[in-house]
Amino acid sequence: MCYDHDARPPLPPIRAAAVDAGELTLTASDGTRVAAYAARATEPSGAGMVVLPDVRGLHPFYEELTVRFAEAGIDACAIDYFSRTAGTGRRAAGFDYQTHVPLTRPDTLASDVAAAAAHLRSPAGGAVTRLFSIGFCMGGRLSFLQAASSIGFDGVIGFYGWPVGRSSAGLAAPVDEAARFACPVLAIWGGTDDGIGLDAVRAFDAAMDAAGAAHRSVTYPDAPHSFFDRRAVEHASASEDAWREILDFTSPRST
Repeated sequence: MCYDHDARPPLPPIRAAAVDAGELTLTASDGTRVAAYAARATEPSGAGMVVLPDVRGLHPFYEELTVRFAEAGIDACAIDYFSRTAGTGRRAAGFDYQTHVPLTRPDTLASDVAAAAAHLRSPAGGAVTRLFSIGFCMGGRLSFLQAASSIGFDGVIGFYGWPVGRSSAGLAAPVDEAARFACPVLAIWGGTDDGIGLDAVRAFDAAMDAAGAAHRSVTYPDAPHSFFDRRAVEHASASEDAWREILDFTSPRST
């Protein structure tokens, strides 16, 4: 598990306001109803962000994160992974996500991501002109893989996204897909992550270099997995810098 139910995202360094934040239900290409949460910026920059949660799916951390993105001028939409197997209702803190993760499939996850992208590109979602994804842990891997999707992302961001090895959700390893990446990648790592070690980060960078894929890897030496949490005050400087990396990556001059 990446974030617990009480985790909350750090505040962005530049803040305006968000409007129309709340739950919504998307419709995937196969007709499945997908639970989501979205927020609109009062001062939009033209950028949109598909937010891909950790292994627990949509929970308060990611709902609030869409609002934080909107405050920073980025319209955002976070999706849930388990609407097909657990319905579209809200998830309690004790939700048994471990039962549902093996039931997800790469093709249906891709369809759900595409539904969020379509929402952000629509007038209701902000009619964004630059589209990005960001993911955490399992969602970090999924976000990296969007660089090889047909959706047409302008860039993808992964926080501690597993770059190598097998996935319980059946997702490919990003290192094996790097040759297909068609947009820039921002990878953010914790230097003391017990699960994703330095060898895995090096393997990711080597695969990206070999493929000629545009990427930037940022490692915060003293930060653990899931450091991007405003309750983790000892890692506040890393979180502040990570926000700056995100905002620079999504700015017009970076795309």
